[in-house]
Amino acid sequence: MTNLRHFRETRINNNKRPLKRFLKGVARVLFHVLLVALSAGIAFSLPYTVSFIARNFWLYWSLIERGNIYLMSVEIVAAVLLILLFSYIGRNWKDRKFARMAGGSGMVHFFPTRTFWAQRRIKKLKKKQGVAREVMIISSTGFRTFADTRGDLHSVLQNCRDAKIMLLNPYSEGASIRAKSILDPNVTRENFSEQIRKSIDFLKGLKAVQKNIKLKLYGDTPFLKLTILGDYVWLKHYHPGFDVHRMPEYVFKHDQNPGSLYNPFYQYFLTRWESPDIPEYDLDTDELIYRDVAGNELRRERFHASQYGVTSSATNDLANRVNFSHPFTF
Repeated sequence: MTNLRHFRETRINNNKRPLKRFLKGVARVLFHVLLVALSAGIAFSLPYTVSFIARNFWLYWSLIERGNIYLMSVEIVAAVLLILLFSYIGRNWKDRKFARMAGGSGMVHFFPTRTFWAQRRIKKLKKKQGVAREVMIISSTGFRTFADTRGDLHSVLQNCRDAKIMLLNPYSEGASIRAKSILDPNVTRENFSEQIRKSIDFLKGLKAVQKNIKLKLYGDTPFLKLTILGDYVWLKHYHPGFDVHRMPEYVFKHDQNPGSLYNPFYQYFLTRWESPDIPEYDLDTDELIYRDVAGNELRRERFHASQYGVTSSATNDLANRVNFSHPFTF
């Protein structure tokens, strides 16, 4: 039923695209018509404007010249206008300089905070960039990223071509360090475990409908929250003590510019993904698969808490100790 609903939504969105393109085309035509009409109006009114100024300028100027108050007022207004003009020119020059710097690095978007409108735009951009494309993700738990129905990548993963995902091993030292770095008593390693389990269950559901999904679990402390959607890289960083969803987000685009930061972040993901120290999680058997540098399978291990020194009592009551309404997300 869920897959049928998403199929219908995708079909409806595809049917809306020609209408959106048509409306955008009409808007461009109307804009150019308005611009031409405005230019024509200015051109036709110019002779009358010049004639009026020529007839009345010296009359008004003689009145201003004889009145000190009027003269000072003109000087003040002129000074204010000049200040505003030069301030605008200076700010515009700085903005162009920063725009060139951002363009040189390949950055096309920057979201300092996640307001309501920014959140809507982020979801729209990610959906546009990731549908029917290859998706690569490095996250901590992935719950608020794609497992939750409100996540930015929830529908993207359901409609992508294939996906490579790296999540934090919930029983690793990195998970414990990350949990302790957030100064909130409700944020524990058990929270991480439950959220990652929900993310894994979501990925299992995608794999069950023939989606090409691969998952790996890393053990070190989270450093970058990285999402690659085709030709775009979305980047955040994990700051100790801060919810990653409150951190600024940067977007870099792949192009012919050799200075673009898209390529280093893409290579960073591939290096992490191909590392033999990071095992693959088999979504069918719940086993960790260790491979060598060439990709050949070395061994398999059953994934369970006892491997990492976590007692069974700590994992049996996870659902009773996790509160997902808490503002912190991982």
